[in-house]
Amino acid sequence: MGESPFSIPELTGRAGRWLDPSPTPPEEHTGTVLADRFDWCTWRETYESSAGLRELDAELGTRCAYATDLLADVFLVAYQAEPRLRERAATAPSRLVNHQVVASLLESPEFAELRGETTGDPYAAALAVIAQGAALRRLLEGSSEARERSERAQWARRAADGATSAVAQALRRAVREASEARSAEGAAEAGAVPAAAAEAVRRAIEAAEVAEAAARRAARDAAQALRAAAPGIRAAARSAAARAARTVRKEAALMRTWGVGPAALERLPFDRRARLAERLRTGRLAQWAELIGRFRRMASGERARKVADTTGELVGVTLGDDLSRVLPSELAQLGLPELRAVFAARYAAGELMLYDSRGEQSTGRGAVIACVDTSHSMYAAGPGGITREAWAKACALALLDQARHAGRDFVGILFSAAGRLRVHRFPADRPAEIDRVLDFAETFLGGGTSYQSPLSAAGELLAEEFADAARRRGDIVLLTDDDCGVSEEWMREWNEAKDRLGFRVFGVAVGAPRAAEAGSVLESLCDNLRTVEDFTDVHAAADLFRTI
Repeated sequence: MGESPFSIPELTGRAGRWLDPSPTPPEEHTGTVLADRFDWCTWRETYESSAGLRELDAELGTRCAYATDLLADVFLVAYQAEPRLRERAATAPSRLVNHQVVASLLESPEFAELRGETTGDPYAAALAVIAQGAALRRLLEGSSEARERSERAQWARRAADGATSAVAQALRRAVREASEARSAEGAAEAGAVPAAAAEAVRRAIEAAEVAEAAARRAARDAAQALRAAAPGIRAAARSAAARAARTVRKEAALMRTWGVGPAALERLPFDRRARLAERLRTGRLAQWAELIGRFRRMASGERARKVADTTGELVGVTLGDDLSRVLPSELAQLGLPELRAVFAARYAAGELMLYDSRGEQSTGRGAVIACVDTSHSMYAAGPGGITREAWAKACALALLDQARHAGRDFVGILFSAAGRLRVHRFPADRPAEIDRVLDFAETFLGGGTSYQSPLSAAGELLAEEFADAARRRGDIVLLTDDDCGVSEEWMREWNEAKDRLGFRVFGVAVGAPRAAEAGSVLESLCDNLRTVEDFTDVHAAADLFRTI
C-alpha cells in the first residue's frame, strides 16, 4: 500500500478549519415571528376553522412553497399584543423575504392602526390576513427573484455544511486506516497516512473550500436581491395594511350597527361569526347598515336628552308648584335662611319658576310594539335611494333598542294584506339574539295593506301582557305608507281595548303625506302622528324616542 507524504497531525492541521467551524451556526427557523405554543395553537385552530385562510394558502402556494409560513407570520403580528421578530441570522435564508414582509408591516403606521382592531381577536386577525390576500399575491410575484436567490443561498449553505462534514468523515477514515496500518506492521510510532486516504482528505478539503465560496457568493446575491426588493415590499406592505384596516373596521362597524358588541363577538365560535358576518354583508338591509346605525345613535342621543320626571321636550320657563321641575336658581333660595320664607310663599301661591315642556308624557310601561308595513309599495325608494321599508325597519330596530334600554318587552309585527303578518317577540328578560333580529329585519311579505290584522294582534299581545303581569300603558308604533279602511265594529272594539289597557298609538306615515291628513283613518287611529318624506333624515322620528 502506498504511503502519502502526510502524517495524521499534518492532515489534521490542513483540515482544522473544517473540523471545528466557529462560531456555531445559529438554528434556522422557518417562522419569522417569535411565538409561544399558545400563539401557535391559536393559529392552527384559526387556520382549520377559516375556509378563507385555507383557500388563500392554496392560491399563494402555487407561487411560493412557503406561503403557509408567510400567512402564519402575518396572522401572528396582527394577533399578538407585542409582536417581536426573530433576528435575521436566526431565520432560514429561504424565509428572508417573509422576514422583510413582516418587518415592513410592523414599520407601517397603517398596520399599527389595524392592530387596534385585531390584537387578541383571532377572527379579526384572520380577516386582516385574508383582506391582504391580493397584495400578498402581488408581493410574492414582485419578489420572486429575491426568493429564488434566497432559496439558492439556503441550498448552497446546506451544500457547504455537507462538504464540511465530508472533510471530518474523510479525516476519520484516514486516521482509522493509518491506525490499522500501524497495527499490521507492529509500529509503535505514528507513520504516514495511506496515500488513498490522504488524497480523499485533500479532495474533501478542496470541495469544502469550493462549497464555502459558493455559499458566500449565494448569500451576497440573496442579500443584494433582497435590498433591491425591499422598497417595493415596504410599499406593498403599507398598501396591504391599509386595505386590511378598512376591511376590519368596516366589519366591526357593521357588527356594532346591528347591536353586536365586542363581548358578544368573543363568545361566538369562529365559524358562526364568519356566517354572521357574511349574512350581515349580503342580507336584505345590508346596504342600509349606515342608516340603521344613524337611527340607533340618534335614539341613544334622545334617551340621553330626557329629563327625569318631566313631561316632554323642554321649551322654556313657566310658573307653578311642581317641585320636580323647579329651576336651580329657585332651589338656591333654600340655602339662604332669609329667603326660605319667600320660597315657601311662592310655592304656596304656585309661582315658582319651572321648566316648561311640551310633547307626550313618557308613561309607557308595557310592551313596545312596532307594526311595520311590508306591502309592495314599501319597496319604493325615496331621497338618497333609501326605500320606505329600509327607513321603517331602521326605526323599528331603534325602537327595539329603546325597549331593551327601558327593560320593556318588544314585539315586531310585519304585515301586509289582511291575515298576512309575522310576529317577532323579544322579551325583556331574554337576550335579543342577532339571528332573530335579522329574521325580523329581513322579512318582506309583499302584497296589499290592512291595518286591522296587525293592530288586532298588537292589542291581543297587550291584553295578554296585562293578564299575565298586570302591566298597562304599552306603546304601539304603526309605520306605513298607506291609508286603508277599518270596519265600524272593529273601530269600536279597538277604542274599548285602548281605554281598558291604556296603551298609546304612534303613527309614522312613511313617504305618504296624504295618509296623515286630517280625517284619514291613520289619523283617527293614532294619538300622535307624523309624516316622513326625507328618508335620509332620522331625526324626523326623534320625538318618539323622547316619549316611548
